Amino acid sequence: MRVIATAGHVDHGKSTVIRALTGMEPDRWAEEQRRGLTIGLGFVWTTLPGVGEVAFVDVPGHEKFVPTMLAGVGPVPAVLFVVAADGGWMPQSDEHLAALDAFGVRHGMLAVTRADLADPAPAMADALTRIGRTSLGELPAVAVSARTGRGLDKLRAALVTLATQVGPGDPAADVRLWIDRTFTIDGAGTVVTGTLAAGTLRVEDQLVLAGSGERVRVRALQSLGKDLDVVVPAARVAVNLRGTARPSVGPGDALLTRDVWRRTDVLDAVLTGDDARQLPRELVLHIGSAAVRVRPRALGPTTTRLRLARPLPLRVGDRVLLRDPGRHRVAARADVLDIDPPDLHRRGAAAARAAELTALAGAPAVEQAEALLRRQRFLAPAGFRIAGLPVVGQPVSVLRADPTALAAALAQLPGTVRTWSADNPLAAGMPLDVLRQALDLPDLATTEHLVRDADLSLADGRVRPAADPAALPPTLQAAVDTVRADLSSAPFVAPDTNRLAELGLGYQELAAAARAGQLLRVGNGIVLLPDAEQRAAEILATLPAPFTVAQARQALDTTRRVAVPLLELLDRNGITRRLTDGTRHLR
Repeated sequence: MRVIATAGHVDHGKSTVIRALTGMEPDRWAEEQRRGLTIGLGFVWTTLPGVGEVAFVDVPGHEKFVPTMLAGVGPVPAVLFVVAADGGWMPQSDEHLAALDAFGVRHGMLAVTRADLADPAPAMADALTRIGRTSLGELPAVAVSARTGRGLDKLRAALVTLATQVGPGDPAADVRLWIDRTFTIDGAGTVVTGTLAAGTLRVEDQLVLAGSGERVRVRALQSLGKDLDVVVPAARVAVNLRGTARPSVGPGDALLTRDVWRRTDVLDAVLTGDDARQLPRELVLHIGSAAVRVRPRALGPTTTRLRLARPLPLRVGDRVLLRDPGRHRVAARADVLDIDPPDLHRRGAAAARAAELTALAGAPAVEQAEALLRRQRFLAPAGFRIAGLPVVGQPVSVLRADPTALAAALAQLPGTVRTWSADNPLAAGMPLDVLRQALDLPDLATTEHLVRDADLSLADGRVRPAADPAALPPTLQAAVDTVRADLSSAPFVAPDTNRLAELGLGYQELAAAARAGQLLRVGNGIVLLPDAEQRAAEILATLPAPFTVAQARQALDTTRRVAVPLLELLDRNGITRRLTDGTRHLR
């Protein structure tokens, strides 16, 4: 299916032409038909040879309904622009054309209507000249009369050509269906309609409403009056929702793929149109069917920060229109460059930001992604998707890293760990989370990944240099040397609590000595020489098997305070085996 918007002044007979083309009434309301005035959006369709079904979004032409016109044109990639032979170009035509240019619509054609009432050539020449200066460029043009049928066959043929120029949207894209109409059907519930420009909708899909954040389920789908299980772009679609009531959703809202869109009320953009410094204090931002009041803050002549009255689901690369409702004109077109911009608190920050944005304007998506990653330093692949940018950077754990930031972090890691270890000589190592905070890393998984890349030792959540000799402070070393000297003559006579206290050896000091390989911690407050297990095994091997604790204590020439935890240590390490009666034997 192809979708084409019809734009033009209220008196130009566009609805009459669409009615003649499709055999359907685009004006749904009795008041519209009575007054001959399009007020809301009209939706009709027809089948064209070689193309298939083509849907038309008929937008109002009166200046009072410009926001409605913009809601209809926003998601549509092609336009049938209508000018009357007997009326010519109208002031309202200027705003319609400016809006199409601001949205960047590139595909279209011109229909000069009411050709039975006046020579269409002057109006056609004037309109083509004006249109040629916009994104639409040179367009085919047809003079028609709905009353006499003149030119309708040529118009259909031209529409076939136009429809073939408009490629289908990406069915694999994330869904952002801008809602332009809501209503309720008895027994079915809430129904919303919109133009599906990209993505795929399926019955039973779980989506989210942008405005409320409600999670909803697709109960049923319909396109061009047909019930469908799947709708692919581009298409006019009606979606019957389960999980929401009509008051919570309305035109200007959007149906979104879950968890992949960011709703933002602050964004940075580059402008085409008015000087950013000359914009009025309040504008209305239009995208899709949404119209939101916005306050601009000029950063430079062509760059601005926009603060929205309510958040919208936006991505980098989105094109929005800024309209001055007081002067009834399109003030500027804005291309979104950042949906999560940095604060501008420091002096000169705005000017620096303007220069950065100016450099990004028009840059390939890869360069914009690299700029985002430079500022964030580390970013999950999902973060690129939410921003609407390709994934770049170096893989680190589950994140992507900016190469410069990654190199800096790896360079700082060893020195940071060494400094912390020197300041905390008795600690088992620098806690991983302390290291994360010191280097301002995003999470523990990334920190652990970098620790291993930096050839550091990580055990029990603590980091030490891989080849760290774990040298002890001089005072502690002297105390440990005293204990080792005592044990050299009586290897299983562990110093008691008083002796350890006298030497200043508490829990942390003994733990540090054990990590340094100078003492063996057998139990709480019990230390022996590092080779105590081997020496004990050699002595216990001389006993008849099995042996008791008392026999082991006597053979080792120690006390029960030392013998029991030492034997339990030997059990754990597989040197001895404890039997059910409490005796042991060597394995």
